[in-house]
Amino acid sequence: MNTELTQRNIAQVGEAISHELGTQMIMDYQSANPTDAKNYTIGRDILDQILAQPGCVGLRFYNAYNEIGEKTLVYVGVDNAGKSLIEYVVVHQDGNLGAEKAIVADRTVNNDNDLFTEWEWLTA
Repeated sequence: MNTELTQRNIAQVGEAISHELGTQMIMDYQSANPTDAKNYTIGRDILDQILAQPGCVGLRFYNAYNEIGEKTLVYVGVDNAGKSLIEYVVVHQDGNLGAEKAIVADRTVNNDNDLFTEWEWLTA
């Protein structure tokens, strides 16, 4: 699969699917994993910041546990070679090159307590 990713344009990974397929995929997962987190909400601001980093063409999401043991996501930028961004080159005001650490992000809102989620309207 890694070879597959590097042979494709990373910026083009992903595609729109039908509401029905999305609903079925969600229901299948939640049926098989009833105690797992149902969904996460991530704000646009941090996603825009990650995508704005030099060389960033996509996002990678890692399953993780936060500081208090709750399941969450850690997300980072991905370069065109399919590698997670660790750092990127910057030009300082004096003209010298330097490196900045790339953004590693967390802080999702887990909506497991929602009685009605957006996709459920398809099954009602």
